[in-house]
Amino acid sequence: MSSEQTPAGDSTAARHPGRIVISIDAMGGDRGAVAVIAGMADSLSQCPDLEFLVHGPEAVLEPLIAMRPELAARTTICHAEGVVTMDDKPSQVMRHGQNTSMWSTLDAVKAGRAAAAVSCGNTGALMAVSMIRLRKLPGVNRPAIACLWPCRAPHGFAVMLDVGADVKAEAPDLLQYAMMGASYARNGLGLARPRVGLLNVGTEEHKGRSEIKEAQELITTASSHGGFDYVGFVEGNDLPSGRVDVIVTDGFTGNIALKTGEGTAKLISEFMREALGSTVFSRIGALLAMRALKRLQQRIDPRRVNGGVFLGLNGTVVKSHGSADATGISAAIQLARRLAALGFTERLAARVASAALSGQDAPMGDGKKIGTAE
Repeated sequence: MSSEQTPAGDSTAARHPGRIVISIDAMGGDRGAVAVIAGMADSLSQCPDLEFLVHGPEAVLEPLIAMRPELAARTTICHAEGVVTMDDKPSQVMRHGQNTSMWSTLDAVKAGRAAAAVSCGNTGALMAVSMIRLRKLPGVNRPAIACLWPCRAPHGFAVMLDVGADVKAEAPDLLQYAMMGASYARNGLGLARPRVGLLNVGTEEHKGRSEIKEAQELITTASSHGGFDYVGFVEGNDLPSGRVDVIVTDGFTGNIALKTGEGTAKLISEFMREALGSTVFSRIGALLAMRALKRLQQRIDPRRVNGGVFLGLNGTVVKSHGSADATGISAAIQLARRLAALGFTERLAARVASAALSGQDAPMGDGKKIGTAE
């Protein structure tokens, strides 16, 4: 373990060929640095090619990391005194956040010292600082946050965006989300021609706001050269059905859908525990079905798909839930690692640049998919 003041000329990523360096904001989550460090240790145990730059007060981080020798050997502490809280306004952080762990985390990606950034911090502030430090990709109007939504499709997930970067989106923004989401599904889920749907209050042509109807026309036209199939309007009950691979919506609607889905999954888990422990016979039945129940728990556990990806920036940023525990943080770090290994930012930039001319993405080099497991 070493410590630094994040000098711009340092190139930690280049010192260890074959390793993937992830920049971690240790101070933004509700559970504090303890959960973040535990998540880093868990991700390293599953992905031995990882290396970390962890940002926050050295006095807080050093003793936590020192207790884990394997992690200490792969971690550089980047001292940053300030912390962005959940109550801080993005505008305040943009003006006065230069000494915070969040700002330092993103600067490491900008300087090329890390391949991706992970933070549990304030979503609005993280997006605002990301746009300042990393800038938008040429041609992108509004970046989006994309998440993986468990579904019945063979590949196990659908991509949904936007889930909170911007509360509203005009028709051209929704078209751009469709393009970026299709690129994410193509490279991340290994789908040659993703199916894209536009979330609406109904599937009938006459339903929805004016920008939704306009986006329908734009996406329909773009699908021929965009390398995806547009299936039309989809409703909330289509999200887990496997009918589509990419769900396009504005950030207001997407964030509500995401939080509702996570809350429902948690409620089902609690109901199952109560029901299976209510009587002697149910407890015996639970023991007999333990393996199947564990598989079900993994499939509906929102921690295992924790991590929203900021799409449309000159760098990979993964936003973990503020309340994430070590398991959730580990999942977000592993997602960042997979995106970095794919060179996804470069692929997405190529997609945005050529969206009007070609429907082809750069091929995936190793055929790996992004999900909860390799």
